[in-house]
Amino acid sequence: MSGKLSRTVLRRGGESNLSSLVEYSSKKYIDSVKKAGFKVSMSRRGNCFDNAPTESFWGALKQEFVYHRRFKTRLEAKAAIQEWIEVFYNRIRRHSSLGNVAPAVWAGKRIKKKEAA
Repeated sequence: MSGKLSRTVLRRGGESNLSSLVEYSSKKYIDSVKKAGFKVSMSRRGNCFDNAPTESFWGALKQEFVYHRRFKTRLEAKAAIQEWIEVFYNRIRRHSSLGNVAPAVWAGKRIKKKEAA
C-alpha cells in the first residue's frame, strides 16, 4: 500500500473536500486501492445518494439498539450487534424501502415470484 493511501486509511479528516476529491479520484490513488485488494466505490461528483442505504443502516443500528445498551466488552457488543442484525433487522424490522416488510420476507417473495415465472 502506498504511503499516501496508508495515511489516508489511518487518518480521518484534515483536508478540504475539494483536495480530497482530487486525491481520491486520481489514477494513482485508484490503482493503489485496487492493488491493496479494496473495491473502489465512488459516485459522480456531488452525488449524495450513493451512501444513503449504508447511512440509514448505521443510523438505525445506533438509534434503535446501541444507544440504549451498555456493553462490558467488545466481544459482548459484537455478539449483541450481530444478533440484532441477523434476528431483528433482517427478519423482523420493517423497511419502508421494501414496502414495509422485513428483508427476509421481501427476499422470500422475490424467490417465489422468480420460481413462478
